[in-house]
Amino acid sequence: MNKNSKVYIAGHRGMVGSAILRRLQKEGFDNFVYSSSKDTDLRNQTAVADFFAREKPEYVFLAAAKVGGIVANNTYRAEFLYDNLMIQSNVIHQAYVHQVKKLLFLGSSCIYPKLAPQPLKEDYLLTGSLEPTNEPYAIAKIAGVKMCEEYRFQYKCDFISVMPTNLYGTNDNYDLKTSHVLPALLRKFHEAKQNNEPSVEIWGTGSPLREFLHVDDLADACYFLMKNYSEKSLINIGTGTDISIKDLALLIKEVTGYNGELCFDTSKPDGTPRKLMDVTKLHQLGWQHRIKLKDGITSTYKEKFLI
Repeated sequence: MNKNSKVYIAGHRGMVGSAILRRLQKEGFDNFVYSSSKDTDLRNQTAVADFFAREKPEYVFLAAAKVGGIVANNTYRAEFLYDNLMIQSNVIHQAYVHQVKKLLFLGSSCIYPKLAPQPLKEDYLLTGSLEPTNEPYAIAKIAGVKMCEEYRFQYKCDFISVMPTNLYGTNDNYDLKTSHVLPALLRKFHEAKQNNEPSVEIWGTGSPLREFLHVDDLADACYFLMKNYSEKSLINIGTGTDISIKDLALLIKEVTGYNGELCFDTSKPDGTPRKLMDVTKLHQLGWQHRIKLKDGITSTYKEKFLI
């Protein structure tokens, strides 16, 4: 990519897309195609075809998706499957039709089987059953990975797929009904501190292990891979380390300065017991994350709740 290359970031207002935009702007890129969901409904085949015909982007970061936590995934199962299938199918196909030079598709670590060996290697894809609560979303993302693979095979398109681990940071979703665990806990602890509540409720047993990557590190990895990676197989993006939900809660308690107790609601689902990415492939290419978890949570908390 040259600094004047025409770049389209699908989902540029979301957490991931906006981070990629900031990263590219920092690098000196300034020729962006902007189109929000109000301007172009990516679920609409004709609208996407018209957009690509009109704008003709050279590089595409496909970060647009319908996303959410356990509750959202398990409640809006049909929407998560349909919307994501349509969004990625339309964008990937039109990138082929209009001869985009390179496309990067962002998937999710939930594409791996629920009980796959840990850490999760790229070749564990489709080797077992998925986590039931987010199966529709995972199936959609798997389809996106396969689309990139097959368009590369049949049409020689330079389309790559990356699988980020759990993300947090700027522009995250803090709605307790639809958010992921880290932003949900940040909000819960902050509000409990403000309201002098004696305890904070945490879903599940606290035992599941999760890996967390700051979205600015993800954006840096995406830029790195857009420049340095061109293979059929997907590639994981993560830190290579994980933490239990209980220890995460204790860390957030420390960062927010909350002095109450933790109350675990074991009637709520834990989800996958462990989800750690094997990032050997990424490390061998020469990229590693920079933002430590406590530092990232601290800066995120200050940015969202204290400034």
